[in-house]
Amino acid sequence: MDHTSRRSFLAASAALAAAGVLQAHARAHQPQGDAKAPNDPHKRGPVVIASLNGRPACDRAAELLAQGYDPADAVVQGVRIVEDDPNDDSVGYGGLPNADGVVELDSCVMHGPTHKSGAVAGIRNIKNPAMVALRVLRETDHCLLVGEGAYLFAISKGFRHEDLLTDHARREWLNWKHNMSRDDDWLNDDERDAPSGKTWDLLPWQSAPGDDNTPRTNDGPDFRKKTSARPYIMEVTGTVHCSALTAGGDIASVTSTSGLNWKIPGRVGDSPIIGAGNYCDNDIGAAGSTGRGEANITTCASARIVDFMERGMSPTEACLAMCDYIVKHTKEKRLLRPDGTPNFDLKFYALRKDGAYGAASLFSGGQFSAFDGSGPAKVLPMAFRLQRPNA
Repeated sequence: MDHTSRRSFLAASAALAAAGVLQAHARAHQPQGDAKAPNDPHKRGPVVIASLNGRPACDRAAELLAQGYDPADAVVQGVRIVEDDPNDDSVGYGGLPNADGVVELDSCVMHGPTHKSGAVAGIRNIKNPAMVALRVLRETDHCLLVGEGAYLFAISKGFRHEDLLTDHARREWLNWKHNMSRDDDWLNDDERDAPSGKTWDLLPWQSAPGDDNTPRTNDGPDFRKKTSARPYIMEVTGTVHCSALTAGGDIASVTSTSGLNWKIPGRVGDSPIIGAGNYCDNDIGAAGSTGRGEANITTCASARIVDFMERGMSPTEACLAMCDYIVKHTKEKRLLRPDGTPNFDLKFYALRKDGAYGAASLFSGGQFSAFDGSGPAKVLPMAFRLQRPNA
């Protein structure tokens, strides 16, 4: 066999082997049991999908697409509604602060037609980080600005300095701070003597009692952990993601968050990291994620989902395959339940260039939002890999 024939034979063998691996991989990731994915909704654009708390973002983005706006502007203005909502603890104004009581925001935007991205991380006192990220994309040669640099960039572009800590978020932060340890000088809730009557808890500028019963929104029903000893919010990992497909086949995507509450100041999650919390390829589709950011960063989750779709998986199959990948690569004992499954949840969202879309979460019970032209955005159940414990 001459060298040319041998090379051709080896190349053909490699191609056949790769095809076999891909088919086996696809079969291995077919949804099983309750996780079985229906035929993914399939419609030519405009199509917009989002996390559960992004339902109004879907409708707004669809409205702007109909008016001829670029898909990046459409999704950014869509999530702006969520960023402006003080009742969403995990995004923008009203987001829960870091360990020092300071709200730090992260966001990234990706534009399919140009394959450009823009992001900001750890930005303070700017309500709409997604809009700033879009400016980074359009007006700079950079992909990511952080901290004070991101803040000064936003101010130079006319964004206003604003206090993002709402009264609700401040109370939650103080409750967490007071109850961290019995060895500090703060009294835990169960160490305080009960008052003999009503207490005046209003600050001087407050004219009405704070309403702690206001419904809070996020990207899932079980996004906070409470115990009887600690009835305040323990953990919020929610975020808003939104991806849009135009009638002409162009795609853009955005993810925005205030990050993990009570985080170490300066902590950055997956939301401003292209390929982790958000990714878009105009020839294939877009993907995003919400949940434990560190897991998405170490697995390049969103880029991997887009790659799965390029290999032939449907959006839902690609999201489920990513769930499998997370389960396989969660190895730290502190992150595992007694049965060996992760002790955290993740949600993935995918939109393909042909209009098919889907989503999946590690555990059952997840929902997402979608607009496909058949009326206002709807809430749909997510496929999943694992039954939620005690569900």
